Amino acid sequence: CGNKDQEADGKDSAPSPGAFSDPVYKEIAITNGCINRMSRDELRNKLAEFRLDTRQGHVTKPLVSGVKDVLKKRLKNYYKKQKLMQKEPPNGGSYYDYICVVDFEATCEEGNPPEFVHEIIEFPVVLLNTRTLEIEDAFQQYVKPEINPKLSAFCIGLTGITQDVVDKADAFPQVLQNVVEWMRQRELGTKYSYSMLTDG
Repeated sequence: CGNKDQEADGKDSAPSPGAFSDPVYKEIAITNGCINRMSRDELRNKLAEFRLDTRQGHVTKPLVSGVKDVLKKRLKNYYKKQKLMQKEPPNGGSYYDYICVVDFEATCEEGNPPEFVHEIIEFPVVLLNTRTLEIEDAFQQYVKPEINPKLSAFCIGLTGITQDVVDKADAFPQVLQNVVEWMRQRELGTKYSYSMLTDG
């Protein structure tokens, strides 16, 4: 994604003092700059390479830039997590055996009106091994919304999740129970330590 040396010679080359003076934050900033210059197709290809969600749904012209922003954010978060996990904690080991990375999708309306109640409509979890940085497993289920059962056209376009998909899904309590069972089967919290990490 460009020449790192050229990027490092830019105006931000001197890290600011304080919590963000660690060189890892400089690397994250350089990576974010590269991502900002990617086309939508490049973003989708890179997300697919890392087995991340590339959905953008059927969108109308005004939404295209918004969807590109979602893809950029998703890729930036992935790289940030990778870079920060490469830094060893002070005791030299990993804090956790696994990280459960959750990237909820929720009901939404255009303009994000303050009175609108958002409900989870997709519950995906990726199980990341902190020692190998490999994805070992994944869980994914859709959720039937109950407060606003009919998805808006905006929501369908943004998430790529259609009405028929959520109509056939279980309600949130059942899906949450399924997630807990999936984690129990992988001995998370008993044999292996873990942390939950949400995107967004």
